[in-house]
Amino acid sequence: MPRQNLISPRDEMVDTMINLAHLSKSHRLVLAGADSIELYLALRRRGFTYAALASACRTSAGQHSAGLIAGDRSFQAIEAAINQISRHLYAAASITISIESQENGLGCKVRTKLQQLGFRIEAGARCHQGFVLAAHREEFGQHVGAIAKVA
Repeated sequence: MPRQNLISPRDEMVDTMINLAHLSKSHRLVLAGADSIELYLALRRRGFTYAALASACRTSAGQHSAGLIAGDRSFQAIEAAINQISRHLYAAASITISIESQENGLGCKVRTKLQQLGFRIEAGARCHQGFVLAAHREEFGQHVGAIAKVA
């Protein structure tokens, strides 16, 4: 009888986040959300040594190429996590969010928030525990300067 390779729902979510964000082990990552510690440990087990929790991050602003958010189940919590990590990200950065809620319209609210911060949605994937959304922004600082000049 062939042995089935069973993967836990949490591992599936982490693997999906890594794949959608196109992460390499050399990327500097900043993590936030209710499950950020579990995400941090899962990434360390996979060889990602340059990961930091946003709540304990001591680097200056704009030093991370990707942000990952895991475990938040309401828009308010996800929005707070986005705000928490966005200052740590490069002008051209990626963000990946696991949405583990069945709240109606939550994905649309998150997408709108990311677009307000200059991110463009690139991919999404459904997992056993929810949905993973990946976005990227390019040279956000340049757009902010142009908007300030117009205003």
